[in-house]
Amino acid sequence: MQTVTQLDPLRGAVEALRADGPIALVPTMGALHEGHLALVREARRHAAHVAVSIFVNPRQFGPKEDLASYPRQAERDSQLLEAEGASLLWLPDVAAMYPQGYATSVSVDGVSAPLCGAARPGHFDGVATVVCKLFNQVQPDLAFFGEKDWQQLAVIRRMARDLDLLFPSAEAIRGVPTVREGDGLAMSSRNAYLSVEQRKDAATLPRAMRQAIAAIRGGAGYDAALQALTSTLLSGGFSSVDYAEIRDAASLELREGPHSDPARLFVAARIGTTRLIDNMPL
Repeated sequence: MQTVTQLDPLRGAVEALRADGPIALVPTMGALHEGHLALVREARRHAAHVAVSIFVNPRQFGPKEDLASYPRQAERDSQLLEAEGASLLWLPDVAAMYPQGYATSVSVDGVSAPLCGAARPGHFDGVATVVCKLFNQVQPDLAFFGEKDWQQLAVIRRMARDLDLLFPSAEAIRGVPTVREGDGLAMSSRNAYLSVEQRKDAATLPRAMRQAIAAIRGGAGYDAALQALTSTLLSGGFSSVDYAEIRDAASLELREGPHSDPARLFVAARIGTTRLIDNMPL
């Protein structure tokens, strides 16, 4: 696996790989876990080469968020990616990604507004900007993202569609199902922030979500199911619930009752200082 830290060598490395066939990109912020590695494996099934980017993007962190403490484990991550058969690691620093005088931002209306967009103003502008740059830098044929960040996936697809991107096109941006721990908790780099007791309590989140979905499928109203979910979290070790909502799977429009189009349950809740998010199909 080749590791590149500057843009000009990246372009040369990508051109050499492309001679062998399609390239898939897996964008990450590092601190890799089994969820990231599942993306790499899925990408390898669909492309001749897999490029992985690791960049802790300051533009998607708010002023009181965990940019400084976000885990950085480049050497370990590199070893994991090499073992999974990745061909290229794109490892830029902030100066390489946002050179002096950088002044451009990408903003996606609509799907970025609710859920984490409301709770974290500016977050998805930072996501759309860095992913647009990564797409232009690597020009992959395919890109793979985890469905745990479903709203992020919707934002990126909308961006690709609206900007008429070809490398990759919106149709070539693939979602991969959430990878979970044995107790159901969605894998996340932020799980490392949890104490032993908090980690035990965190399993309440997927359990409460499954209970809410089962209640709705059994005929319960959306409001009653969501209120019960919130109560379960607050009595199960969580300090607050940012949101617990049912929304259209594609448009992310709020749902207040049954509908013929697919919907998903979205939850964000805090346990100690750690904010966990999850979503499941209804």
